[in-house]
Amino acid sequence: MMTVIVVGCGRLGAELAGRLSEQGHNVTVIDHVSAAFDNLPASFRGRTVEGEVLHQDLLRRAGVESADALVAVTNSDALNAVAAHVARTVYHIPHVVTRNYDPRWRPLHEAFGLQFVSSTTWGAQRIEELLSLTGMSRVWSAGDGAVEMYEVVVPDTCEGRRLSELCPAGECVVVALTRGGHAVVSSQDTPLGKGDVIYISVTPQGREALRRRWASWQGA
Repeated sequence: MMTVIVVGCGRLGAELAGRLSEQGHNVTVIDHVSAAFDNLPASFRGRTVEGEVLHQDLLRRAGVESADALVAVTNSDALNAVAAHVARTVYHIPHVVTRNYDPRWRPLHEAFGLQFVSSTTWGAQRIEELLSLTGMSRVWSAGDGAVEMYEVVVPDTCEGRRLSELCPAGECVVVALTRGGHAVVSSQDTPLGKGDVIYISVTPQGREALRRRWASWQGA
């Protein structure tokens, strides 16, 4: 069980606070507008603190000195980044995550070296994939998206092709291949079968190469 501070009680903050509370964590939500706490679900069993998050007295009332985690999810990138930076460097909170609200402010989060979630960027990428990359979907992204994992389902038209054709060495790494629900030991020469599921780890450069190859496969 963790003691978690959630900064911002909009739709995202309220949803997160409710989920953490249901899991049994001690949750305190901070927002500068009292009406924002109406967003919290009826099942929420944590505390609410009204005020400006950067005020030292308010942070102490919220329990910052004993918190295990702080999440800053307001709609202000500057506030999120500064609050997270203070939590990590002044109060030495071990788990700090911030929200990147506007993609143009992403460099600020990166400059502070923060773990952040860019919901706008992620959402746009995900919708693009759903529209154009049938059979290939992103299932995991590390930090700022520098490393991602994709799930690829092999169609019957690509049966017999080699892993190396889809995933050339140096551009991406095959993490796992499953066939009929069972893991298969694979190499670059492994022939693919209809319905095989491949999990591939890529960098941004590898992602583009993977997308181009997958698009060519889809058009084959």
